[in-house]
Amino acid sequence: MTVTKAIIPVAGWGTRRLPITKTIEKCMLPIGNRPLVDYVVQDCLKAGITELIFVVGEDSTQLEDYYRSNIKLNDYLRRNGKEDKLPMIAPLEGVTLHFVTQPSYGKYGTAVPIALCADYLNEGESAVVLMGDDFIWNPDGTSEVARLLEATPEGHCGLLAAQVAQESVSKYGVIESDQDGNYVRIIDQPNPEEAPSNLINISKYVLTKEVIDRAAGLPPAHNGEYQLPDAINAYVADGGTVKVVAARGEYLDGGSVEGWLHANNVVALSA
Repeated sequence: MTVTKAIIPVAGWGTRRLPITKTIEKCMLPIGNRPLVDYVVQDCLKAGITELIFVVGEDSTQLEDYYRSNIKLNDYLRRNGKEDKLPMIAPLEGVTLHFVTQPSYGKYGTAVPIALCADYLNEGESAVVLMGDDFIWNPDGTSEVARLLEATPEGHCGLLAAQVAQESVSKYGVIESDQDGNYVRIIDQPNPEEAPSNLINISKYVLTKEVIDRAAGLPPAHNGEYQLPDAINAYVADGGTVKVVAARGEYLDGGSVEGWLHANNVVALSA
């Protein structure tokens, strides 16, 4: 079955980016002249995704405003001979958008927004799951989501992993895979000499409805959070397979000031 749905969690206050995220939603921070989340969206569209399910915070308005028509701005551009800019601000065509609200109180963790979207999938369906504050940059315009989908056998799960320098692996969750390239586990912040690879988990997946349903029934982890990898681990423990796919492009993260500045420099220099 062709995968046509993407779940993109963008709720949360973005506390690492305060004070700017007091008024600008983290996913809307600019990379070049576009919001961060739009790089995720455009990658999905190139891969044939036609249904985007955003999980937003209770007071989120900026994301929905960005993707809807702005009649006053359209009229202004026409009046001032700037019609050539209209395609830049046009709503997405041929795509259905959903906005699911995640309560600010209650369960916390990466599994929570995914579980909220379970009812949007039918039995036997899969969805791409991509966080909305980081992305893979390919200057040639190719789609990393398309590569992930192509490499994931139908009816199974896939995980997109980013490659980092071996000496940097201790900052991340490192992917261990078997000889067939299937996921075994995530090792959190290993010493470089003990790490099984230099592939890190960046929370970008193809997940079956079975795994997404599991996310809704998870117990809390040791830190009290409900973590999506726990649902994936349970799926693998029961005999499921998750294909590990190494990204070709550069992983860019807007969650920190340093990462955001680097992302802007990479995108600007590629223009």
